[in-house]
Amino acid sequence: MKKITIDNLALMVKKGFDHTDKGFKQVNKRLDNLQKENQLAHEEIKLKLDNVAYRFELEDLEKRVKRLEMKLKIV
Repeated sequence: MKKITIDNLALMVKKGFDHTDKGFKQVNKRLDNLQKENQLAHEEIKLKLDNVAYRFELEDLEKRVKRLEMKLKIV
């Protein structure tokens, strides 16, 4: 059986912490990427919605056009 010295134990603990640190760095990178993707998706949705006419606006415009057509006897 091999004896473990304080120095060996310290190295083992250091390797464990180094491995854990690498894992956290990978998780942080993945979270950063997800955040960027979500932000881009949110901006894309917002741009699309900004260019969409709302239903009540369309209905109001349709009524106005019909009135104009009737006054001008276009229909």
